Amino acid sequence: MRFRYTFYLLGAVLFCACSETKYVPEGDYLLDKVKVKSDPPTKGINPSDMKAYVRQVGNSRWFSAVKIPLATYSLSGRDTTKWINRMLRSIGEAPVLYDSASTRRSMADLQMQLVNMGYLRASVDAMTKSKKKKVDVTYFLHPGQPYYIRHVDYVVQDSAIASHLRLDLEQNRQLKQGMLFSVANLDGERKRITQLLNNLGYYRFNKEYISFEADSVGKQDIDVVLILRKQRLSNGQEAPHQRYQVRNVVFESGDREDSVIHLRQGVLRRNTYVKEGDYYSADDLQNTYNHFGRLGAVRYTNITWKEQPDSNLLDCQIQVSTNKPSTISFQPEGTNTAGDLGFAASLTYQNRNLFRGSENLSIELRGAYEAIKGLEGYSNHNFLEYSLGTKLTFPSFIAPFLSSGFRRRVNATSQVSLLYDLQNRPEFHRRVFSVGWRYRWNDPRHHDTYRLDLLDLNYISMPWISDTFKKEYLDNTTSRNAILRYNYENLFIMKFGVGYAYNNGIIAIKANAETAGNLLGLMAKSFGFHRDNDGRYTFLDVAYAQYLKVDLDVTRTINFDYYNQLVFHAGLGIAYPYGNSTILPFEKRYFSGGANSVRGWSVRSLGPGKYISRDGRIDFINQTGDMKLDFNVEYRAHLFWKLGMALFADAGNIWTLRNYDEQPGGQFKFTQFLKQMAVSYGLGFRFNFDYFVLRFDMGMKAINPAYEEGDDRFPIVHPKLSRDFAFHFAVGLPF
Repeated sequence: MRFRYTFYLLGAVLFCACSETKYVPEGDYLLDKVKVKSDPPTKGINPSDMKAYVRQVGNSRWFSAVKIPLATYSLSGRDTTKWINRMLRSIGEAPVLYDSASTRRSMADLQMQLVNMGYLRASVDAMTKSKKKKVDVTYFLHPGQPYYIRHVDYVVQDSAIASHLRLDLEQNRQLKQGMLFSVANLDGERKRITQLLNNLGYYRFNKEYISFEADSVGKQDIDVVLILRKQRLSNGQEAPHQRYQVRNVVFESGDREDSVIHLRQGVLRRNTYVKEGDYYSADDLQNTYNHFGRLGAVRYTNITWKEQPDSNLLDCQIQVSTNKPSTISFQPEGTNTAGDLGFAASLTYQNRNLFRGSENLSIELRGAYEAIKGLEGYSNHNFLEYSLGTKLTFPSFIAPFLSSGFRRRVNATSQVSLLYDLQNRPEFHRRVFSVGWRYRWNDPRHHDTYRLDLLDLNYISMPWISDTFKKEYLDNTTSRNAILRYNYENLFIMKFGVGYAYNNGIIAIKANAETAGNLLGLMAKSFGFHRDNDGRYTFLDVAYAQYLKVDLDVTRTINFDYYNQLVFHAGLGIAYPYGNSTILPFEKRYFSGGANSVRGWSVRSLGPGKYISRDGRIDFINQTGDMKLDFNVEYRAHLFWKLGMALFADAGNIWTLRNYDEQPGGQFKFTQFLKQMAVSYGLGFRFNFDYFVLRFDMGMKAINPAYEEGDDRFPIVHPKLSRDFAFHFAVGLPF
């Protein structure tokens, strides 16, 4: 069977290779492979990066191997009046025909880039190799020796600017002795000085007023002179650069049908960094755009400047266009929980400008229904859920003791939320009431984002549990399932949390920590709170949870080209119950398997440790833990249109920190955890619609830690589709 599949795969690859030149005209060649090599290999020159300066590259390849888009195009017939031929050509890719003129221009561009990098005597050769109707092109870079800066002089012809730059050039100058003589270094210093002067009031200054003179004084040494010239007037005369000051700041409505700005003057002024009497600053201008742009009530902002005749004064005009404040939306959805089908719908009211300060009020009413199969001995087999939630978000810090400088430097939101959730299952009824007060902020100049959950209260009530469920699980002394019983009791959670995120497009880091019950624990000992029958302190006659939880996720992306990337991910989470708790609340426990974890297992079906499922009806409780470890690698390739593909491998599991009788083999031990790592592999498809990504992942088990040996232990050697396959549908990328 395996040989048959291999034969089919080889046949498909050979067919793709044979059909590539179907639409290559006689006398032309298909550009097959393009390579860039450095001769000799030189530190600081990456041939992969230099390939970006090649004007003509071959057809795109899936996973850098097979040119499926070209093969798809070649499947089309020559009769373009047929819809099937037009469709195949539209989703495929026409052959790239070799162009010798593009090769010559690419050689010139590569040489110019080497010169810009400091290799002034660089040269580039190209070699072509043709076979049948295909041609390969290899570019050879001969960089030679790099040139370095020996000495730098700054000549500032404008005396006023010279006085402003004197201290800066002593402390912050970027051109220094021993640096590579490259365009990037020279232009970087030119841009830095231009930005500095733009922020000091020089409204009309641009980098074209800065030039360089270079003199070669040795084999690879160059003396550099940076010259900052005066401005040239219309009559050809030179004059000092003008330093401009802001005279007036005026706000106007940008809506043609409404001349009123529906924002308070205090809000307009607080988000405007351009101030009357200050010198012009490009940073203040950009900060004003940034802060108005994050206001939900604002549709767009346009800022214009008007010079006053015969003066150095500027008038600033800020046009603000606002959105309609209120919207109502209805969203239906289908649900599928472990094979139980249902539907849900939500009705949301949103006001983006509640108090005319871009405060966002959101009220959501949600209802859900699900038909539950496989239950016996219960009065009904339906699941109903109703929830009412509201959030009020302020576009700034609502907190005392914060300096005005810090408030203006960061983009911040403050949010208060309320939620009431009612769940009626055949086995039990559950009620959740939540109250939260949270802060989010980031500095737009950096890639960091911060979160502070100052207050998060959750009251969980179980007003009714069916007699059948009590008899089979909760009151059954033989089951001894403490985890199950704990999660069907009334519980109070009062937590405090912090979070940090960093993302520069290549490395992404997410760290979160939360703790619950510490303040109540201090109060319980100080004021002698009542204890329940299990010896736990209670607050308002309800036991409270006490735990510490820490999570860390790291993602690294390697971009090979526009079509291919390799992504690595590692995740670690640990939660420890203590004090008033010996077991974590169910909502805070970890689970493994599913679309964002080890994808060879369905959600909540892996672990903890080498635990083996015993009762599918309650293993959603037993297959949870206090610790989680995930390692993932995914090769992503763009195919055509909106479609992408991914090959992935996952490893991970969950464990408990304490030994629970109902979870044998689930406790974490340093000597055994590597043997208990589950491994899976698979294939996925993604539809990228820009605003969201639909994802279909098909995973297969490779190593199953629930078994010690045999075929069940290593399904990668003896795969069985009915046992080892898992299909996942999700929205968004897994990491």
